[in-house]
Amino acid sequence: MSDHAITAPYASAAETSRSEMVGILVLTAFVIAAPLFIYPVLMMKILCFALFACAFNLLIGYVGLLSFGHALYFGWASYVSAYVAKSWGFTPELAIIAGTLTGAGLGLVAGAIAIRRQGIYFAMITLALAQMMYFFAIQAPFTGGEDGIQAVPRGHLFGLIDLSNPAAMYATVAVIFLGGFLLIYRIIHSPFGEVLKAIRENEPRAISLGYKTDRYKLLAFVLSAALSGTAGATKAIVVQLASLTDVHWSMSGEVVLMTLVGGLGTIFGPVVGAFVIIYMQNALAEFGQWVTIIQGCIFVVCVLLFRRGIVGEIAGLLRIRL
Repeated sequence: MSDHAITAPYASAAETSRSEMVGILVLTAFVIAAPLFIYPVLMMKILCFALFACAFNLLIGYVGLLSFGHALYFGWASYVSAYVAKSWGFTPELAIIAGTLTGAGLGLVAGAIAIRRQGIYFAMITLALAQMMYFFAIQAPFTGGEDGIQAVPRGHLFGLIDLSNPAAMYATVAVIFLGGFLLIYRIIHSPFGEVLKAIRENEPRAISLGYKTDRYKLLAFVLSAALSGTAGATKAIVVQLASLTDVHWSMSGEVVLMTLVGGLGTIFGPVVGAFVIIYMQNALAEFGQWVTIIQGCIFVVCVLLFRRGIVGEIAGLLRIRL
């Protein structure tokens, strides 16, 4: 029995749908109330990475494709969004759209190359493409090299709403995150999503049923890259910075860590994983380089004690899908 089968619910379809709706309502309430007890800028960063992790989980959790190069879409969307906002004077919504399209475009090219292979070969191709673009980012004049693109203006949303106001900025990020999360939820529960799950479980059988699996995988790859781009572009506007950190291979590793800690192949797992990792990084910042070691220890503990991730274990205990 696969890990995906282990995380499958024991409840009926109606009970599963009910539990997911309750989960979405709880998540929405938490996102709305979070600024009351969590520093808003930190919470906005968490939401950006949560969307990034959800986009990555769409690919690995529901198609079974492990990408080691998702920093490519997140980071380059961040660069493009920051550049057009600062140098071309784009409004925030146009800058984020530009970043999203950048992620989608890069995803289309990288996906068309990578899906020709499977397993570790697929993962290595995505990593190689991401590293190639990382070295390009170091040399490209518009990226600012090691300095990155700094002092990115938040601007006025639709030319009306001043995003220098923390409340307005947070509301914008919250809407983007919830919109992206609900889009992913809809994709997963659509006929298209069911085909993706079939490909994950038994691709030869899906092919025998007449599905052109490469097209489905490529579309899923592009959707994942586009949503990763949305997350990266939004993050650049929030923190007013796009840097090499966003395109480095460690960023790809970090999103894998978030997904595994929260729960691979679960709806809410990546959100929980992103919250745990980003909040932990902030809380342990005073330890400097030791943060990486502490993170590694926590990851080992999670793998040993929570094989299905935090949300996966909770869902298993409650016999529901989360």
